[in-house]
Amino acid sequence: MLRRAQRHIGTGERAALLRLLGLTALLPVLCLIAARAAQLPYQTGLVTLYGMAVLTGTACLLHLAYTRYDDPAVRTLRRRARGHEEFPALAERPRVSFLLAVKDEAANVEACVRSMAASDWPDLQIVVADDGSRDGTGAILDALAAELGITVVRLETNAGKKAALVRACALADGDILVFTDSDCVIAPDAVGRCVRAMVRHPELGAVSGHCRALNAHTGLLTRIQDVWYEGQFRIAKAAESAFGAVACVSGPLAAFRREAVWNYLPAWADDRFAGAPFRFATDRQLTGYVLGQAWRGKALKRRYAHSPFVAGHDHPERRWLVGYSRSARVWTNVPDRWRPFLHQQVRWKKSFIRNLFFTGGFMWRRGPVPALLYYGHALWVLAAPALVFWHLVWAPLHLAAGLTVLYLCGVLLKGSLWGLAYRLDNPGDRRWRYRPLMSLLSCCVLAWLLPYAALTLRRAIWTRTPA
Repeated sequence: MLRRAQRHIGTGERAALLRLLGLTALLPVLCLIAARAAQLPYQTGLVTLYGMAVLTGTACLLHLAYTRYDDPAVRTLRRRARGHEEFPALAERPRVSFLLAVKDEAANVEACVRSMAASDWPDLQIVVADDGSRDGTGAILDALAAELGITVVRLETNAGKKAALVRACALADGDILVFTDSDCVIAPDAVGRCVRAMVRHPELGAVSGHCRALNAHTGLLTRIQDVWYEGQFRIAKAAESAFGAVACVSGPLAAFRREAVWNYLPAWADDRFAGAPFRFATDRQLTGYVLGQAWRGKALKRRYAHSPFVAGHDHPERRWLVGYSRSARVWTNVPDRWRPFLHQQVRWKKSFIRNLFFTGGFMWRRGPVPALLYYGHALWVLAAPALVFWHLVWAPLHLAAGLTVLYLCGVLLKGSLWGLAYRLDNPGDRRWRYRPLMSLLSCCVLAWLLPYAALTLRRAIWTRTPA
């Protein structure tokens, strides 16, 4: 009956109906939150208010992702930015430069490069920077260059991922720059989808693809991460994309318009924080240059005016939008052991801290909803260690175990909401049950990593994983 009715209503009415259904589905959760708020004792009110805010924020995030998001690669966005006609249009089939930096990736690099070369985009340049590999990666790249015609840039000494990618960019002649990571496999149509999104929407300065775990079946840890990746892209990035404000175009598949990032590549490679070179934040920081160049661009270009990336062509600062394409698929090998997984999480926490000092300085200018999404997430991350300590350490020691139980139930409820979303998007896939486990892992283990990351910010290693 619903399908029959939908055939007789227009696109706008169908969107309104979808929003109404989404709000109806979320109403029981919001009622439970409101009822609990009325019963709060004063002494625990502020602490529990934080938990309710997280649940409310999760409900709103789901609502935005399922009622406001359009895949820019599939259809023209229902809501376009004011003044989108003023952005320079791309050619119907723009030249694309596909870029990769590797270091000691003999086990993964061939599969990655072959998937890059298998892209169905007709006008494609592939440039790979070998950042001082010593494990045979160079020989594999030489063989691939002879077979596939890719360009290999050899760095004799390790310079770091960002510097290596900028060296590759110096040879790039594409109108669009696409980055990936060396442990990824890209769907043949993924690059084309990102490009078509930009051609259809000239106001998009960058587009993120949709990432899942390539090795999801290896074990419990990889299955948990796979389900978590699905939600972080399908829900979090979709909600941000509805307002053109995706805060992180993730490394597994990141597409940028040349004029949106070209002048800022030297600042990216030479990024410094807390008085020292900062070799993390590869994805978040580059995205920040796209989102914030209207307010930070002139100063950055003056600082690096001597660089050929700036002196060669001065692109005007624009208020670019940043989007996400759910249909542009990429798969990445996630850590399958706890030690590498925790190392990865520490790197991501460092990227978050550094980027908060940059993007956090202007995100309020992007509009109320993008600002709320960004600063709300930042507040949740920053407050998590203190809230975890309060509920899991202080409360049991002061004979307030009920507060601990209530907190853990809230964590499981939040994870179950994300798990329900996974099940709706992936009918018949029973892995939705792993999502509550990720919520427990985040609060019981990962939250403690933020203080450690802050204390070890200057400890840098070569990293390729997305921030």
